Amino acid sequence: MTGNNTSSTHPQLPPTTEEDTVNRLRLLRSRRVGVATYHRLIAEHGTAADALRALPLIAQAAGVSDYTVCPEGVALAELKAGKSAGARLLIAGTPDYPASLAQIDDAPPMLWVMGKVSLLQRPIIALVGARNASSLGTRMAKRLAEDLSLAGYAVVSGLARGIDAAAHLGALTHGTIAVQAGGVDVIYPSENAQLAHDIAKSGLRLSEMPMGLQPQARHFPARNRIISGLAQAVVVVEAAAKSGSLITARNALDQARDVLAVPGHPFDARASGCNMLIRDGATLVRNAADIIETLQPVAEQEPTLDVVVPQTRGLRDTAALHSEILARLGPAPIAEDQLLRDIKASAMDVGPVLVDLELDGKIIRQAGGLLARAI
Repeated sequence: MTGNNTSSTHPQLPPTTEEDTVNRLRLLRSRRVGVATYHRLIAEHGTAADALRALPLIAQAAGVSDYTVCPEGVALAELKAGKSAGARLLIAGTPDYPASLAQIDDAPPMLWVMGKVSLLQRPIIALVGARNASSLGTRMAKRLAEDLSLAGYAVVSGLARGIDAAAHLGALTHGTIAVQAGGVDVIYPSENAQLAHDIAKSGLRLSEMPMGLQPQARHFPARNRIISGLAQAVVVVEAAAKSGSLITARNALDQARDVLAVPGHPFDARASGCNMLIRDGATLVRNAADIIETLQPVAEQEPTLDVVVPQTRGLRDTAALHSEILARLGPAPIAEDQLLRDIKASAMDVGPVLVDLELDGKIIRQAGGLLARAI
């Protein structure tokens, strides 16, 4: 009954009554019901009321004794708290729920929103990056956000310090969306309190979490999938090699979104993640025009004679090749040329990927040109 697996049960029929809204909220807030479980239960039982009635028996069959669903009073109290805070509840399947987000497998069943819901109907671009951003990085993020918002895009980010805050500030006048890890009425970090207040007036704040919930570490990766799910593209401005921004980039790839990155100096650890993304096929960003051009490519022209167009491998292709190589390798070493024959690829294509996997500690290169998977 855990809700960690993805579901493909969209779209759902929209709720029609206040009672149905309460029942849906009770179902989602019930113990052991996550996003995937919620979608599966609605798909199997048709209505939230029927799913609630079936839930104790499902729990019992799964070996969970003394299971009780979320009490009606808890759901009513959350709805009251939302109303008091000036927030509104969007439910998947209703017209105001963002269409782009509804397309992802693990779309939030409900979103609490504060501000201009109409921004969700605009084309949206995500700008994300390091919390300990450099002065140059924050200036770049703010300029990109300002120019994109002037071009008619809504800019979405995570209301964190650093790049996120700079992106929200740049797009504040014309439209920015902040996705929060905790409740939509809970401001984190506290230093962004004024920014959050301004976004609620001229932009939009949203969260899938219950009202009043303080954010915890595990909430941020879940928030990141919403940022990328709302957007047509994710632009990473500054990010370390292992960072939450790269999680957002991976989410974007899984959701078939474009990934772009601003390059940085090789000696700056805050740029290493962006440089890795560009190396692996992400579009290099110098200005907002580069982003807009990627999303609105010019019509293809007739190829010029005697011009060789280099073939680049995209991020998805690189990830697929990583997975294929690791699937072929085991603890017992095999020759590299045998691996190339097995996966039907050239040494030119596979060589850089093997280096990446070796540096990541996922494979071991042994004497005589032998390769093995690290265990």
